[in-house]
Amino acid sequence: MRTLFTRRQFAFGCSATIAAGFVYSRSAIGDGARFDTPLPIPKLIEAAGIGNTIKLQVTPGRHAFVKGKLASTYGYSAAVLGPVIRVRRGDEVQMTIENALDRITTVHWHGLLVPGDVDGGPHQPIKPGDVRRLALKIDQPAATNWFHPHPHHDTARQVYMGLTGMLIVDDGSSAHLRLPQTYGADDLPIILQDRSFERDGSLGYNPSPMVTAYGSRGDTIVTSGVIRPFAKVPRALVRLRLLNGANARNFDLRFSDERVFHVIASDGGFLAEPVGASQLRMSPGERYEILVNFADGKAVTLETGPDTEIGLFGALTEHAAESAYVPVMRFEPSAAPGTVNLLPTRLVEPAALDPSGAIARRRFVLDSGMAAGSESCGSGGGKMTINGKSHDLARIDASVRLGTTEIWEIVSVGMAHPFHIHGASFRVLSINGQSPPAYLMGWKDVVLVEGNAELLVAFNRPARASFYVSLPHS
Repeated sequence: MRTLFTRRQFAFGCSATIAAGFVYSRSAIGDGARFDTPLPIPKLIEAAGIGNTIKLQVTPGRHAFVKGKLASTYGYSAAVLGPVIRVRRGDEVQMTIENALDRITTVHWHGLLVPGDVDGGPHQPIKPGDVRRLALKIDQPAATNWFHPHPHHDTARQVYMGLTGMLIVDDGSSAHLRLPQTYGADDLPIILQDRSFERDGSLGYNPSPMVTAYGSRGDTIVTSGVIRPFAKVPRALVRLRLLNGANARNFDLRFSDERVFHVIASDGGFLAEPVGASQLRMSPGERYEILVNFADGKAVTLETGPDTEIGLFGALTEHAAESAYVPVMRFEPSAAPGTVNLLPTRLVEPAALDPSGAIARRRFVLDSGMAAGSESCGSGGGKMTINGKSHDLARIDASVRLGTTEIWEIVSVGMAHPFHIHGASFRVLSINGQSPPAYLMGWKDVVLVEGNAELLVAFNRPARASFYVSLPHS
């Protein structure tokens, strides 16, 4: 049996720049660094507790990112963002999606290993007023995933308007490892994004050619739908499920006191053991789970540094002047002790794969078309391509065999690209010829490529209709 994929969604969630004339309006929010808004905790939908039947409505809404100033937004059964859905490995979840927007959308289950005909890519549009029903068979290890729209030519804008939700796969490992798992207390979902605002508090989004090509980068960090929130946490280990849901920004995370935290999981699930770190870079679409020890009782701020991976045209924007770390949110330990204080020494060993068993080797060149010497520069200009071809929904560029592995070399030209595959996972073999850092050693479905990366890709799910390779937001 063969698994087919179409190109592109080698999705260009390009971490680069935004166009001149894009609205930057710090005056809408002021420059104070107060943390006076509680971290929003989305509604948790336990699929198994409601018969594994879930309904989502994709709907317009109104939300105050800036206090007292409502903005037009989109959400999943909410004014903005959406619920956290938790599913169990081995279950089949019946999803019903109603499109209450005035335009086509889709719902892509980013990170779920499901067949291509229920993946929610651009080949499965949901027209305004239509209802889509599908069954998701959950057959993968525990992981933090997410869902977002993926309509052709409108993904970035719809994500910017608020369509982002988190999806957690549970296989019992958290309980076995005695990890924090009290939702909203010591197990916190955190969605990292950035936005720019008009003076009236509305979202500033300019679909100019440069924004379309390089992604929209805001001047204000937005955390789970609010600006500079705080979270009360126990004096113990706390698990943060981090999702970079931005259109283009890479987050370079650290704590203000530069404390060490431990990475326990990435896109595809647990690492073999906790990896100590004091800094963590996340590109669009990536997820990491980290354990942070708040036993000292000291309040601390999560910060992000300047995005240095903004590509060839970074110097043309005011983001080139970024040099300082800025606040993301604040954690305030409570007086009460927590329930988890012991860091596990071992987690879950990722399934071993032997690169020598790969049946093919492929090379994919991601070209923004803006760099001197690029294949498309000067021949139409600014055309984003993979291996010299722009996207065509009707074209299939390659086929792979179900149940096999291949080695893919991903090359970026002119800028850093977050590279994402739909319906498949990979292991990072090397980045620019070097072994990847320890926190990238697990199963992944997104990797930031500046230069080249070598991936061992496992094809374990049928594509049926088509199989996508996609950049997060395009």
